[in-house]
Amino acid sequence: MPLRERISTEEVNALPMRAYEGEIVLIDSVEQVEKVVKEIEQFTVVGFDTESKPAFKKGESYPVSLLQFATPKKVYLFRVNLIGMPKRVSDLLSNPNLIKLGIALHDDIKDLRQLGVTNPQGFQDIHSFIKDKGVINTGLRKLAAMILGFRISKSQQTSNWENEVLNERQQIYAATDAWVCLKIYEELKKLNLIV
Repeated sequence: MPLRERISTEEVNALPMRAYEGEIVLIDSVEQVEKVVKEIEQFTVVGFDTESKPAFKKGESYPVSLLQFATPKKVYLFRVNLIGMPKRVSDLLSNPNLIKLGIALHDDIKDLRQLGVTNPQGFQDIHSFIKDKGVINTGLRKLAAMILGFRISKSQQTSNWENEVLNERQQIYAATDAWVCLKIYEELKKLNLIV
């Protein structure tokens, strides 16, 4: 089955809304890191994303506040604004044997270096699987619509990821972004578009 080149905003908006419904593990203390990293290391492929406090002024930017790892079983949210960049997490991000799938990862990798991850490895942009298939729409929302047949919410995108407490909607939004990257990969494999 060939992939569509594009999808209109109207078509996306007509699709059913989906969000991640599984277990979310919020890591907001260094004591949790070792156990959680061991769980993630059981997998060879994970969905990945980051969130930062939004900047509303030209030239303003903020460091990454949240790292998201989606496995087939759980999504892990690391609050790096609270716990910093523990060596075990840095090692995970530098592990070439753990494939971390995402969208437009160039900026994420640059941001990880600013957090002290000196050699980020194992990152695979979903665009690399579809760029030669004629796909024009490349944002996560439109790719989810074209490949998975549902739409995802972007309503929390500009929320404050440095809040003392992340509310449930923020957690679900963040988990969904990483989970959708993994689901797109799985669907492309089913369609034999990834060898």
